[in-house]
Amino acid sequence: MTTPRPQALPALAWLTVMLLAPVALLNYLDRQMLAAMKSSVMSDLPDIGSDANWGRMLGQFKWVYAFLSPVGGWIADRFGRRFTICASLFSWSAVTWWTGHVRSYPELLAARSLMGISEAFYIPAALALIADYHSGPTRSRAISLHQMGIYSGVIIGGFAGYAADHPAIGWRSTFTWCGITGMALALPLLLLLRDIPRAAPDSSKPRSSALPALLSNPSFILLVFYFTLPALAGWVVRDWMPAILKSEFGIGQGKAGVSATLYWQLAAIVGALTGGWLADRRMRQSPRGRIHVSALGMILIIPALFGVGFSPQSGHLWVAIAFLILFGLGWGFFDANNMPILCQIALPEHRATGYGIMNLVSISAGGLADWGFGRMRDLHLPLSAIFSVFAAAALLSVFLVLLIKPSQPDHD
Repeated sequence: MTTPRPQALPALAWLTVMLLAPVALLNYLDRQMLAAMKSSVMSDLPDIGSDANWGRMLGQFKWVYAFLSPVGGWIADRFGRRFTICASLFSWSAVTWWTGHVRSYPELLAARSLMGISEAFYIPAALALIADYHSGPTRSRAISLHQMGIYSGVIIGGFAGYAADHPAIGWRSTFTWCGITGMALALPLLLLLRDIPRAAPDSSKPRSSALPALLSNPSFILLVFYFTLPALAGWVVRDWMPAILKSEFGIGQGKAGVSATLYWQLAAIVGALTGGWLADRRMRQSPRGRIHVSALGMILIIPALFGVGFSPQSGHLWVAIAFLILFGLGWGFFDANNMPILCQIALPEHRATGYGIMNLVSISAGGLADWGFGRMRDLHLPLSAIFSVFAAAALLSVFLVLLIKPSQPDHD
């Protein structure tokens, strides 16, 4: 239960979103750059050797990130969002700097593992802090604005292939300067962010434990699976699409990186803003409004995945881009409403932990998808078959989200 919000809180609520959006940008920029620089990194570190090893490295980050996410969420719920966010930013930025100095595949694996540890604490804490400040009428819109930072980071990261190819810049210098930028941002953020004040717990009532409360909630279990199934495709699109477009359409690393990120991430921004607005509006008519809007986004994702898988058969890059744009629109609807739906089924003091558990399952599966996709590419399996499986998983997720039953007041 929260204390009554003071009159100045609405301005601070939106300021919090504006402060965290650039941090979200850096969070995903540091991840996406590596995917766009695949050719340069593999040429510079020849002991990587194969697509399977590259996929293992991508998966290594996700598995570490996934297993530490519930810990990061619990720390944010227990000790405060602000310090968790700022410590995570400084740590992952230091690792980003080090990534630009690795000299072998084992060092790159170690760097990505440390990146997974340091980044695992950010997203659960940041989304929980935004949800603390924004009650029902603005919650989906506030989350969507934060997610715009993520999409912008992926877009900028898509241009990293050009930086890697430039003889005066290169992939190492790009990582170095991104790391320095993040470390410099951590201290001002620590001074400007504020945790929302909470009332002291009622000593006459036992303090509820997050893990048993969440895992005994059927709607939370449904949300975890709903959050996970689309992520199988989402991570492959983020991590592998630059390499897919480069090989399937015979284009350069720079053009492939931009084509694989710019258009669908711009579409995701439109989708998140539209989906956030629609969800907040729909909540005026139904407590299941956010669920309905999220399911609508998933319905857009299903044909998009089929289209992406079959696009190389057309021989036209624009066909792949068109289906990626449709994927981005649906993803924005989905992404803007995951934390708001969680807020409808979990207590405020359990939100960061809950999102951490969602990350644990979803990103663990995403890591397996990255590794598995690399393995399947080595075996020369057709893209159409692989993406058809992803589309089937997205179809199943539509039925799962519609089974979720909200139980918490939307204004908490």
